Amino acid sequence: MVLFFSSNATADGLPVTIYMGKDKVENEDLIKYAWPQDVWFHVDKLSSAHVYLRMPDGMNWEAIPQPVLVDCAQLVKANSIEGNKKDNITVIYTPADNLKKQGDMAVGQVAFHNDKRVKRIHVAKRENPIVNRLNKTKVEKQVDHEQERIERVKKENAEKRAQAAQRKKEEAELARQRAEEKAARSYDSLFNVEEDPDAPKLTGKAIEEDFM
Repeated sequence: MVLFFSSNATADGLPVTIYMGKDKVENEDLIKYAWPQDVWFHVDKLSSAHVYLRMPDGMNWEAIPQPVLVDCAQLVKANSIEGNKKDNITVIYTPADNLKKQGDMAVGQVAFHNDKRVKRIHVAKRENPIVNRLNKTKVEKQVDHEQERIERVKKENAEKRAQAAQRKKEEAELARQRAEEKAARSYDSLFNVEEDPDAPKLTGKAIEEDFM
């Protein structure tokens, strides 16, 4: 089972999804099936829940709004048996694709591909108003991770195809406009022959004689 929470701590007030596994076994699946836009949170050096933030479009993991970071950190702390009892703890976070799982690791244990992609946030104490607000949004769901992955990839591929088709349409329109502008310039040049400033000026009679 997966526990889902909703945080409205964004600047625009639009809710973002925070989720975590209910137990160690579920945590293993979450490590395997986390989305590219997910960010993983955990109490540093202590046992805790694996909490994930699913970033909306336009959010960067290195610039997560501070109130959203605080929500995630408070939820992690509240779901750590030892960390919940302590003040002044550190919560670490990193993109989910930076998590590394090796065969000899215990259930729920992870390492990182790149330690430089791990950030930290200090949590002075438990903030009950934050934890209570998040717990009121909690929904427990049974998730078919493999099916969800298939549907996500299918949707992402469809969006990529639509974006590619739109780019192709825009490029074709731009090429058409340029071709029309080029043709217009060529047409105008036929009727805009520059006069030779050194050529003698012909009078009306001379022009008639020249024509004859």
